[in-house]
Amino acid sequence: MPEKFDVIIVGAGPAGSACALVCVRSGLNVLLLERGEYPGSKNVMGGVLFSKQLRDLIPEFWKEAPLERPVVDHRYWILGKESVVQIGYKGMEWGEEPYNSFTVQRAQFDQWFAKKAVEAGALLVNETVVTECIVEKGKVVGVRTDRPDGELYADVVVLADGVNSLLAKQLGFRKEHPPENVALCAMEVINLTKDKINERFNITENQGVAIEIFGESTRGNFGAAFLYTNKESINIGVGTTLAAMIKEKIKPYDLLDQLKKHPAIHPLIEGGESVEYLAHLIPEGGYRSVQKVAGNGVVVVGDAASLVNAMHGEGSNLAMHSGQLAAEAIVQAKKRGDFSESSLNHYHDALNNSFVMKDLEKYKEAPHTFEAYPQYFKAYAPMLTKAMGNFFTVDGTPKRDKQKQIMKSFTAEKGTFRVLTDIYRVWKAVK
Repeated sequence: MPEKFDVIIVGAGPAGSACALVCVRSGLNVLLLERGEYPGSKNVMGGVLFSKQLRDLIPEFWKEAPLERPVVDHRYWILGKESVVQIGYKGMEWGEEPYNSFTVQRAQFDQWFAKKAVEAGALLVNETVVTECIVEKGKVVGVRTDRPDGELYADVVVLADGVNSLLAKQLGFRKEHPPENVALCAMEVINLTKDKINERFNITENQGVAIEIFGESTRGNFGAAFLYTNKESINIGVGTTLAAMIKEKIKPYDLLDQLKKHPAIHPLIEGGESVEYLAHLIPEGGYRSVQKVAGNGVVVVGDAASLVNAMHGEGSNLAMHSGQLAAEAIVQAKKRGDFSESSLNHYHDALNNSFVMKDLEKYKEAPHTFEAYPQYFKAYAPMLTKAMGNFFTVDGTPKRDKQKQIMKSFTAEKGTFRVLTDIYRVWKAVK
């Protein structure tokens, strides 16, 4: 193994592999370190991969990548105790090239993506834990690993080591996530025959469904559940903030069991075989959680930089794009022979000008709003499901009277001014 590399990347998830791929294509000598047995063994994701950012790196990737189904039907559900309010979009154009998104299994996908970086020239070393960054005269010059003689050196170290990035904390780039800014998600993979999936979700063989679920799925706490169709299995999961779990003494697997028993969910998974349980922390603080992403000889990408758009369930695509932007900044720094913070801050600037930070900035007030004002999930979600049930029940009551009853039910408990204030607050948070 060479004594020094141009780039050492810590973590072979989507962000790290994207960064490695772009760097090696530009002729840089790249070492990709992964703590797991293989890329993806330590990663968990609900299962939807938005394709645009990967398409930019590997055109027509769908012809070789280990994908499940192209998503043609994206639904949003608000659960009541025994009911559901549904909205969504089903578009056949999403089932055609270049596709909008796919369901995936991360263990398979991450291995494939890292392999593409290796085929391009990166050196991948698995089962290697990076214990700390090596800092000399205020500059990161390498990493120290748990292997014998485990000191490795590089011009630039890329931190792609996930939501808990101990290395970013060591460097003082970020603080510990407060419990309200990180969610714990529990997920289960349930095997189900292809024919049953197609029948139950009203799709054909090469079509997929993604359902994002709110309300009763998290017992009225800030968070969400999901259900995604694979070729012959279903990914189902639910997550809420650590703050909510601590406050209300919630266990994530209890939420998952509750979700699976819901009358709107159970018929979709009935008869399936549970084959895997997974859990994962997700940074959900949004724009205000993104801290320092570049320093002397170091950049931070993906989950390690808190680049997750929880409002739209986007994570892997943001990770890949941040990895690409970081790599492009590193390539330019190499040409200049300057790996200082000011040089690598070109990545920071590119990130701020990208859709990644622009989208996060758009929703910068949303995480705080929904966490600080629990009435949106605890009160308004069940009120909405009840109101919709009343409105669509044909009982001889004129529809105009039903509308008045619904409006009265929303204002009777909290008052008109409070309701209008809550509407205005959430509008500001998502406008």
